Amino acid sequence: MGNPTIYDVARVAGVATSTVSRVFGKPGRIADATRDRVLQAARELGYEPNPHARALTSNRTQTIAMVVSDITNPHFFELIRGAEMRAKAAAYTLVLVNAEESTRMELEQVRRLARSVDGFLLAASRQPDDELAELAAAHPVVLINRRVPDIASAVLEPWEGCRQIVAHLASLGHTSLTYLAGPPNSWMATSRWTALRDAAAEAGMSAQRTGPYTPTVESGGAAADAAIGTGATAFVAHNDLLAIGVLRRLADRSVRVPADVSVVGFDDIFAADLCTPSLTTLGGAHSNVGRAAVEILLESLGHPRDHGTTPEIVLPSQLVLRASTGPRTGPGRGSAV
Repeated sequence: MGNPTIYDVARVAGVATSTVSRVFGKPGRIADATRDRVLQAARELGYEPNPHARALTSNRTQTIAMVVSDITNPHFFELIRGAEMRAKAAAYTLVLVNAEESTRMELEQVRRLARSVDGFLLAASRQPDDELAELAAAHPVVLINRRVPDIASAVLEPWEGCRQIVAHLASLGHTSLTYLAGPPNSWMATSRWTALRDAAAEAGMSAQRTGPYTPTVESGGAAADAAIGTGATAFVAHNDLLAIGVLRRLADRSVRVPADVSVVGFDDIFAADLCTPSLTTLGGAHSNVGRAAVEILLESLGHPRDHGTTPEIVLPSQLVLRASTGPRTGPGRGSAV
């Protein structure tokens, strides 16, 4: 006997085939008792609905696209894992798209997939606000670690976290910090600098910025050289990859960390605990951010939002203290700098 069909399910459940189709495509339009009877028949027969056929009747593909700015960045691993697990639990497939830090490629990929997916998760999007607003007006969109008015988002907050960084450095006696900035079109890079600058002013510390830098280990050398020239005793890098590159360059120049300068990163990637010295960094439950973004998107697919009710979920960040930060050793930079 071949695989059971929609006709077999309809016969066993005692309903029309169109009713079976609606149960799997638009279950909210079917009475509970009828839906339960159809699902029971499907279970007994071992029937699995054809996703392509279901898409034709429901205008849904049960597929979500997650676009990340750089798939090689370990920061995205936990975001992706959380999103994928939540999508799977809802019987959705998550398609991963790499924008390669290119606004052009990001936009092209979204446009290419627009008819093939039910919605988009845009992680650390580099698109201008007006372009994102246009996309969100045409398709269900949730931003991850990016905020734009009137677009749903899930964010690991940087503001209180940056205050934690500054308070930690101030407690160690540091009076100056340099922020090694990320990409110029990164919302998170701008938010981190603003939060660090404001927190430093409140704490009586001086703060300055160098960059922008590509958020990679390879860019850490140039970032470290520029940071040394500022005379600051604490360097705060845009992300952990950049910070690890900074640590390598400082070691090459015989600058001791943390005896001469302290170094802080962002994201708490797995390598932050493996580098030498281990890296103090601002992290958080990134998988929960990915999971929350999928929750928002699924909710919008089932219940289009009313005007003026844009979901925004902000999850807490956490400073993880490791060996790369320590007490200021003198009036200026350490003697080895």
